[in-house]
Amino acid sequence: MGNAVARNRIKRVVREYFRLHQYDFELPLDIVVVPKRNLEAKQLTLALAKEEFTPLLTRIRTEAASS
Repeated sequence: MGNAVARNRIKRVVREYFRLHQYDFELPLDIVVVPKRNLEAKQLTLALAKEEFTPLLTRIRTEAASS
């Protein structure tokens, strides 16, 4: 990740993704996000975050529903 500028960009994009999708969760949930080491902060966009997180959140929802 590198310097503070890169870390802050990653945090902003991840927070924005979860802000936009906060109502997709029916359960109280704590989620910890650890960025990949080879992640380029300049290339991280909201679209890329959506591509990465949406399948995971769908999986979480289906597993929570089956419990």
